[in-house]
Amino acid sequence: MLRAWLRAKFPSVTDPDDLVQETFSRVLQARGTAPIASTKAFLFTTARNLALDQVRRQKIIGIDALTETAAHFVFEDVPGVSEIVGRRQELELLTQAIQSLPERCRQVLTLRKIYGLSQKEIAAQLGISEHTVEAQVGNGMRRCAEFLAGHGLP
Repeated sequence: MLRAWLRAKFPSVTDPDDLVQETFSRVLQARGTAPIASTKAFLFTTARNLALDQVRRQKIIGIDALTETAAHFVFEDVPGVSEIVGRRQELELLTQAIQSLPERCRQVLTLRKIYGLSQKEIAAQLGISEHTVEAQVGNGMRRCAEFLAGHGLP
């Protein structure tokens, strides 16, 4: 996956296999000094930085070696891999938070927040009172917030 990403984002890189090897080497070195919160994000960020270094060296060595498409990707203003990976990890944590809820609370919260049903519709569908729906949604939101806070998210 890393090799394919490097080829797509940095087509002027001469040998993506060398970059992948160097990336893994640096990640292992960094892992020995301190724990890495998101290994995948760190891996892609390290690979991007190494690729950018190589593109810069090629630019210094010969102007013709740096193609317009490679320069376009270097300065592109879109979410980076680390941002995308971070968002996916946050979504996974939210999923885990919802899965950790008791069955009834999870049902009510999912119907209300994911499917957008009203309290009245949920109460009718599950055969419970609207007050119970309101209490379960509040309980579920509080527990999810506590779960996420316990994993370092605001």
